[in-house]
Amino acid sequence: MICGFDYGTSNCALGLSQGTDIRLVPLEGQHTFLPSTLYALDRDLITEFVGKNMRVGDERQAYISSRQHVLTRAQRARREEDIDDNDQTLFFGRAAFDEYFQWPEDGYFVKSPKSFLGATGLRSEHINFFEDVVAAMMQNIKQRAENHLGEEITHTVIGRPVNFQGIDSEASNRQALEILTAAGKRAGFKEIEFLYEPIAAGLDFETKLAENKTVLVVDIGGGTTDCAMVRMGPEYLVKVDRRADFLGHTGERVGGNDLDIRIAGKHLMPLFGMDTLLKNGLPMPTQLYWNAVTTNDVSAISTFNSMETKHQIEQLRLDAAQPKLIERFLRMREEKHNYHIVRNAEEAKIALSDVMEHNVLMDYIESGLACSIQRDDLAKSIEPPLEKMLRLMTAAIEQAGEKPDLIYMTGGSAKSPVIRDAIQKRIGNVPVLDGDHFGSVAAGLTVWSERIFR
Repeated sequence: MICGFDYGTSNCALGLSQGTDIRLVPLEGQHTFLPSTLYALDRDLITEFVGKNMRVGDERQAYISSRQHVLTRAQRARREEDIDDNDQTLFFGRAAFDEYFQWPEDGYFVKSPKSFLGATGLRSEHINFFEDVVAAMMQNIKQRAENHLGEEITHTVIGRPVNFQGIDSEASNRQALEILTAAGKRAGFKEIEFLYEPIAAGLDFETKLAENKTVLVVDIGGGTTDCAMVRMGPEYLVKVDRRADFLGHTGERVGGNDLDIRIAGKHLMPLFGMDTLLKNGLPMPTQLYWNAVTTNDVSAISTFNSMETKHQIEQLRLDAAQPKLIERFLRMREEKHNYHIVRNAEEAKIALSDVMEHNVLMDYIESGLACSIQRDDLAKSIEPPLEKMLRLMTAAIEQAGEKPDLIYMTGGSAKSPVIRDAIQKRIGNVPVLDGDHFGSVAAGLTVWSERIFR
């Protein structure tokens, strides 16, 4: 069986073709989208999970040999934490969020690992770890889909951003694709191809066009924003070689996660002392707070979790004009609630697509702790990443050398009226159409998988 696999930064989806129809497979109850999250009782149990779920054979044996040290630590963790062989050790999607919210200090929580795959300076053990995280997630999704279908899935087209990282993009892209390929093979896919995500989103949209158009496809994902200027419509739909129809494409590592981080920093971190003063009248250092919420940056999170940061916060508590806020910040760090805070920011972003004001409740930090955010204030706080997104759109248009007939928006953050208004102001009087904000990429990947594998 053939599928399109959207291994997204925020959500994952898997699509199948049935005749002329494309459908997404339910992955969690009736949900066709599984949040890109994993919670493990112990970090090393992720590697153990991958090994246990690989097919018996030479590849599995080679994998186990390459991870022997980690697997030995996993067995030690089982003994020390009294984890039975039949106990569930890994949780995915919404269940992973539930476990993290309940036990933030006890397990290992990973959100949006795709954001890290192209990171520069990763050592071999880091790459091995990300391979294992992605492989575990892919194994889980593939197994869920196969259990639902009653049939094995062997071939897939996986979506990829134009660039995984902005720095040294060629090496970054190569590293990320190698990680995804290794993980996909360990998940049991026999054939794997990749397709740019904005092009995939455009392929899905093209099947619905009644006449030929030049379309700017804008895919605002969780980790990246990708744009493509594409000629599409009935005349192009039947073509096998589409290279001449893609007039320009741009992409950068700026997406919905960056919006969430800005919202968390500007609106929620002041509850923990950001933007307050020290006793000497100087402003509170802000980098500590940005490190706390920059959950898509390995270096920032590592720094925030370090003992040096703990000591620095403890010193700031002595020097602060409002020490109770710093005590709250210190407690939040010790209890590992920073991912929860960014999740609150994401929920506020989603809510403010429909309402003008949203109240963020943070009782898990402290009873009665809350923050009200208005849409206009949100618009101001996300200006830096939004400006990067707008520049990507105009650069794609400039590459093409012509104005689009229409703009096709996809990706979860594309629903925001703040973003829609900014696009209209920057690009002008061009119709903006919505696709399936979460399903367009998976559907387009499925369309392409049918073309290349059949």
